[in-house]
Amino acid sequence: MTALLRRTAILVVSVFVASTIVFAFMAVLPGDPAQVALGVNTTPELLARTRHDFGLDRPLVTQYLSWMGGVLHGDFGRSYVTGEAIGPQLVDRLGVTLWLVGAGMLVALVLAIPFGTLAATWHRRASGAAISGLSQLGVAVPAFLAGILLVQVFAVQLRWLPSGGWTPPDQNAGEFVRGLILPALSLGIVQAAVLTRYVRSAVLDTLNQDYLRTARSKGLRPYPALLRHGLRNAAVPVVTVLGLQLTTLLIGAVVVERVFVLPGLGSMLLDSVSSRDLLTVQGIVLVLVVAVLLVNYLVDVLYVVIDPRLRVRR
Repeated sequence: MTALLRRTAILVVSVFVASTIVFAFMAVLPGDPAQVALGVNTTPELLARTRHDFGLDRPLVTQYLSWMGGVLHGDFGRSYVTGEAIGPQLVDRLGVTLWLVGAGMLVALVLAIPFGTLAATWHRRASGAAISGLSQLGVAVPAFLAGILLVQVFAVQLRWLPSGGWTPPDQNAGEFVRGLILPALSLGIVQAAVLTRYVRSAVLDTLNQDYLRTARSKGLRPYPALLRHGLRNAAVPVVTVLGLQLTTLLIGAVVVERVFVLPGLGSMLLDSVSSRDLLTVQGIVLVLVVAVLLVNYLVDVLYVVIDPRLRVRR
């Protein structure tokens, strides 16, 4: 419980520091949001009034406290460009990104755990070397290139799946699944290649442990012995890498959403950057940073749950 409270306190402090850094970074960027909103053909009086309406004429500390106070109540302000509330848009776009990242991670786990385990148990065979070679090749393929190749094969040539677009699950579940398959594979295959190598290394290390030799000497066959006594211990380093992979998936989703025309946070971020809508960019970056911190927090908690020895050390 003490370790959990300590990690929770660190999470809260990290979120506060991250929000301060995000605000400070956006504040020092060149350009006047009021000028961007009004365009170049405006009068000094209208520009001054707009800056006052946006609160840009107040001290930075006051602006920060006002912004954070709103964020804590779910109010991220209004877009400098469209005038629409940012919070509801973030919620809608975050839902799309979470579907994509969740499906991508599912693909990665479904592929990496069995193939990584087989690569470790077959490490003296050609089939084990082949799996390791394919995973090495997969690490070198960026997600956007995997997406383009998948579209070319399954959407353009075979016409089995759509090349892009988004259908909400509550409108048409079938089309939602069909539209999510290629983006999820683009993210998941690349991450599976990375994760397979870590699973292989962790299982290989577990196979050489004395307790596993003891289990086998008592008559357990290799695979039941590994499943019963080895995978739990092998999961500790894999869970750590899994947290890092989730962070990479969030970043990779920004590109994949653009390739498949998905209305997620990544597409919203790129559109907001191109239109210099800094307050919207500020909100998106904060949401992404908090998501990464939450993932790391959950990984730490899971780490302690899997390995009871760490409760004592911490």
